[in-house]
Amino acid sequence: MSRTLITGLQLIGNNFSGEGDDTFRAFDPRQQQWLPQEFREATTGEIDAALNLAAKAFPLYKKTTAAQRAAFLEAIADDIVSLGDELINVASAESGLPLPRLQGERDRTTGQLRLFANTIKEGSWVNARINTGTPDVRQMQIPIGVTGIFGASNFPLAFSVAGGDTAAALAAGCPVVFKAHPAHPHTSYLVATAIRKAILRTQMPEGVFSMVHGTSHETGQYLAAHPIVSAIAFTGSFRGGKALYETATRRAVPIPVYAEMGSVNPVFFLPGILREKGPALAMQLLQSVTLGVGQFCTNPGMFITPSEDAAAAFISALQQGIGAMSGGPMLTPGILDAYHNGIRLLQQTGAAVLGAAPDTAQQATPYLLQVSAEKALENPAICHEVFGPSSLHIHAGSIDELYQVARKLEGQLTATIHGTEADLQQHADLVDILREKAGRIIINGFPTGVAVNQSMVHGGPWPATTPAAGTSVGTAAIYRFCRPVCYQDFPAYLLPPELQDSNPMHIWRLVNGDFSNTQK
Repeated sequence: MSRTLITGLQLIGNNFSGEGDDTFRAFDPRQQQWLPQEFREATTGEIDAALNLAAKAFPLYKKTTAAQRAAFLEAIADDIVSLGDELINVASAESGLPLPRLQGERDRTTGQLRLFANTIKEGSWVNARINTGTPDVRQMQIPIGVTGIFGASNFPLAFSVAGGDTAAALAAGCPVVFKAHPAHPHTSYLVATAIRKAILRTQMPEGVFSMVHGTSHETGQYLAAHPIVSAIAFTGSFRGGKALYETATRRAVPIPVYAEMGSVNPVFFLPGILREKGPALAMQLLQSVTLGVGQFCTNPGMFITPSEDAAAAFISALQQGIGAMSGGPMLTPGILDAYHNGIRLLQQTGAAVLGAAPDTAQQATPYLLQVSAEKALENPAICHEVFGPSSLHIHAGSIDELYQVARKLEGQLTATIHGTEADLQQHADLVDILREKAGRIIINGFPTGVAVNQSMVHGGPWPATTPAAGTSVGTAAIYRFCRPVCYQDFPAYLLPPELQDSNPMHIWRLVNGDFSNTQK
């Protein structure tokens, strides 16, 4: 197969750069072949150049108005759309994801850019607080500084170059140096060209966005350790996120790392609803487990039932239904190998196969495995995430054992309860337990699918994310890239507009304990 070398793969400010000698290629998981384009790895000199430009851009970018930043975000969205079918086709080749899924993901990507644009135009997100008197103190959120953001493997658009982390950081007023995921470098390159076009069109300062490539851990570690970087955002494995976290906390000046590192997203089925809707729930669970070949961070990787009697029809339907499921290509050969290893490890640690789909070479076979609550409580490692289309059934001998499993859970992105009204009233304590374990609790639904809106929380206690006080989806994500500052006894002419008595932006503020969007 002939190769086409794409040069200038790093976007350093407004210019493309290709100084490095090391190259790599993406893999097409559907065709099981390496794609022809070659991409250059970033050198440390290129990363330094990107960060130095970002540092120079920050004093200018943080002073742009909300309307200017909003226009920038909207221009990025428009320019992504203008890439047309090329973007979708390239992303599909690099990820193996179907075209309709990627079209929806492009809509989500542009939609969240526009959502953040609307949020900052309205302006109340700054959480302005004013207390007049002696002293006169006024507080608001300000941008934290240059951010390093890492792309995720499983969302080549929505959690990638112009994804939610980038949108939130740019909305807050923070320049971004983005580390592209090596699984989809051409997709990343195309989106970077759209951002560059938007920068030039809206006259943003050079350095407000840069993108670098790298397949090794050293590239990411160099970015996390760099003194110019003020915060890191990462979506990926526990191992990768923890390594970045440790690097950032060992720095002379530690910085926050907002790492989403995985979750088993447990689903609890209560006895009443199992007796009423067992077979139907089984099919819904299977669809959720296998959606997107199980490559969602909210995939239900574990489900818990309280007794064999109540769950009999449910389990039988699962065993019958799994045989009709089909596997599919995973994002990369490495992810597929990790999935196979995870299934083997579960069996070695005592989990039995409850059912499986037909096996297909070079694809991920959907699996259901099973273990008793007693074994799961004895060996918590059984409950660790296996990324892919599988789920582990934990059968409890009683409601008390089900509660014990809930109490022993590690931190999760989501936790779900299925129950009738009587179930939920009788077991309200389960909600209280799971509230301490997860960032999002779902009643009578399934966790796959994350709405992008003002109220969403996509985060949770360690080890799902670090720190737990944040979200990577929804407009509240902006607060990861801000810090509060208090102005005490300032003359009016020195105050930012958001804190002036006249409230020229007409935002909602907490003034002497009362919310108001009028003048003080």
